[in-house]
Amino acid sequence: MTSSVTYENWNQISDSFSIEDESKGALGVLKWAYNNYSEEKIVYASSFGAEAIVLIDLIHQVKPDAHIVFLDTGLHFLETYDVIDKIQARFPTLKIEKKQPALTLDEQSAQYGSALWKRDPNQCCQIRKVIPLRETLTQKEAWISGLRREQSPTRQNTQILNKDDKFENIKICPLIHWTWDEVWSYIREKDLPYNELHDRNYPSIGCFPCTQPVSANGDSREGRWSGSSKTECGLHSS
Repeated sequence: MTSSVTYENWNQISDSFSIEDESKGALGVLKWAYNNYSEEKIVYASSFGAEAIVLIDLIHQVKPDAHIVFLDTGLHFLETYDVIDKIQARFPTLKIEKKQPALTLDEQSAQYGSALWKRDPNQCCQIRKVIPLRETLTQKEAWISGLRREQSPTRQNTQILNKDDKFENIKICPLIHWTWDEVWSYIREKDLPYNELHDRNYPSIGCFPCTQPVSANGDSREGRWSGSSKTECGLHSS
């Protein structure tokens, strides 16, 4: 299958999705994505957070054997690994890959010093997330992401189709119009498994050394790299 997507016509493609249906256009976007990209050319890079659970359920409706990659840094919460197991049991036909970095934590410590995430979190994210995703996307033309515009100021301009210069392909974001409340209404309505840390004020969940619970009125990204100017792991920044 050869994709018909070009940077010249993607605005027209994006405008063709109605956001008036129950999925706010997400199901239509996913049907289009899996119709336009062969199985070998598209992947969903999943964090297995709340948005991911919604996306996985929608993807399963469209492509029951879809390829899903989880960037397994070796520093995730036990609750995150637990929900991956539950999702795999719920959707046994999905191909969930745990992509690990080239360096083990011990090798990283020997080369860069211990607790790199404290001294240079950008470098740590580069080694354990950005490079592994780049390796995954080398043979891909597109990847799916669970970004929502409501998540943070840095994501307010996210489009359905985004030219991804970092990974040199197209990033597809089906959930840009969803609110946090809508994400949770969907999870509860479908009785989907989710990360138990969400019940403890962790709206956005990454590696345990760099993730904290948020205050009552904080935005969903407040707990990531708390106390620093860092707001993104590098997957979604140029």
